[in-house]
Amino acid sequence: MTALETLLPAPLDLRGYRAGTPQRAGALTMVPIWGPERPGIVPPRSGLKLKRVVGYGQVELLNGAREGVAIVPLHIGYIQDAAQNHALCSAALLGAGQTRRFDDACCVQAAQGGYLEGRDQWFFVLPVELRAKALELRGRHDYAKLWPDISELNAACGLPSRGHLEQILSRKRATLTQFQSRLELLPGQLGAMFFVGGRFAGLELAPDPVYFAEVWMALVCFAYGVAAWRAEPERARAEPYDAGSLAELRAELARDRAARQAEVASWLPAPAGDVRTVEEERYLDLRLSTVTGDGLAGQVVTEHGRPVYASLFASR
Repeated sequence: MTALETLLPAPLDLRGYRAGTPQRAGALTMVPIWGPERPGIVPPRSGLKLKRVVGYGQVELLNGAREGVAIVPLHIGYIQDAAQNHALCSAALLGAGQTRRFDDACCVQAAQGGYLEGRDQWFFVLPVELRAKALELRGRHDYAKLWPDISELNAACGLPSRGHLEQILSRKRATLTQFQSRLELLPGQLGAMFFVGGRFAGLELAPDPVYFAEVWMALVCFAYGVAAWRAEPERARAEPYDAGSLAELRAELARDRAARQAEVASWLPAPAGDVRTVEEERYLDLRLSTVTGDGLAGQVVTEHGRPVYASLFASR
């Protein structure tokens, strides 16, 4: 599969990236991606730390590494018991040892008091159903700004219509984390395309396999797993292979693999047309930009025109 050029907007240089064999878990299909690595980027779990919440909608993050820039994943969020859970509306670049306050964060748990503290570092990424709105709301200082959309998502999931995202992320966690065990993170993998129910849902690229491994659960279980859970089909009975020898079995497996690749290729969207890329911030030679238009939204980090990080998703 060579579809990356159709998904990421010009003028990004995608030479060297390749996609692998699709994996499917119910309604969720994941296509692994390999490509050139950019060493020295601080990963989000072991290096990036939630320092504190100053006030509702005001989150401080710390790049705890002694060296290396941290790329804050787009729409990262934190959950703790007895505290108001928060998520960010934008990605960011943090230098080594830098603390930064985000004043446009979203509270994602209506009517819950208490501030997150810098202790456990369990994080999620907002479900894809909320990501376009969250990106649109970046820069707006209103901690309750995402509650109406969270309420709509809860109602669509058959849950009480409230601005409480933990109704899905915490109470349905056992269901959502099944996607992590049913899909395999492969050696050297630094990205993935995600499809839900035969439709493109998102594309994620990381600087290196370590970074991608640390954000893997947040993506597969929460960013895309929620939509897949909602679209989960009835499990059909698997038909046995009609093979009489090991060679025949291998041939049937190869045919299945080729058919799956062709099917997933047919789900890819048409090349992006009216896509706008606006630079948001820079750190040394790294550039963080927001991408919107033609049913696509998200953010990318580039270095000399080459992608270092990307989180792009279907916006309609």
